[in-house]
Amino acid sequence: MVSRRAFLLGGLGGLGAVAAAGGAGYGLVESEVLPGKVRLDRALGRCGDLPAPPAASGDVQTMTWRSAHRRTTVTATVVAPAGRSPRGLPVAVALHGSGETGASLVRKLALDHYLTDAAANGAPPFALAAVDGGPDGYWHPRASGDDPIAMIVDELLPRLEGRGARTGRVGLIGWSMGGFGAFVLARRLGAARTAALVASSPALFASYADARDANARAFDGPGDFARHDVFGAAGVLKGVPLRVDCGTSDPFAERVREFRDRVHPAGAMTGGCHDAAYWRSRLRPQLAFLGLHLATR
Repeated sequence: MVSRRAFLLGGLGGLGAVAAAGGAGYGLVESEVLPGKVRLDRALGRCGDLPAPPAASGDVQTMTWRSAHRRTTVTATVVAPAGRSPRGLPVAVALHGSGETGASLVRKLALDHYLTDAAANGAPPFALAAVDGGPDGYWHPRASGDDPIAMIVDELLPRLEGRGARTGRVGLIGWSMGGFGAFVLARRLGAARTAALVASSPALFASYADARDANARAFDGPGDFARHDVFGAAGVLKGVPLRVDCGTSDPFAERVREFRDRVHPAGAMTGGCHDAAYWRSRLRPQLAFLGLHLATR
């Protein structure tokens, strides 16, 4: 008789042989000796449910312009806690993941609700600005001429300053592809202008080949990958308060664990997957971390 555990394993495409091995095969996948732990954890319901956001929502504004650096029209969704506007507040730039936009990121993670909740629970208030960085460009200058980082520095931040926001020192927060992009942006801004950086499940790759297998459009080639390798530039982040969180059932978990072991940031490896359920579950401490460091001069 096939156990429920073996049945689940057998349903995880490519793991039929593991099912045949029964409990021993399960143990090898569970301990990551054999591949398939991410799919196993999803099948066993370890990814968790999407938490309902806090009830109160914040102020949401949009800015749209034709970006010279991105060569397309972009929209920034700017969020402030309830009862506030961006005027007078410091700013954290929010970088979205693959296939998303700034607006879809705000909706998916209910950032206006969580930012209001953070301020109501004592975090110094700040504004979040989520802008369109392209669906799969990985937030770095590309051979095509698309440069979302220059768009943020030369176009987004001056526009926010024009609305009265404080942009001398900014916070950074990103998810997946945007987590990688937050490191790229921090290198561009430098430690003096980066108040704090939060990376949630950042998309970190061991090699250009790994990146190409995951997303063929992520980098222009090996040289492009090497120029923007987060591990190779870890020293540039010295002095920047860092928080890095990742689920243990995330496909990037191994690489994120290596990065955490190297730079010892705040945050943790905790149970969860590469999805909105995990990302929402970490928002309260992450936003509190940004608020604290944006308020520190």
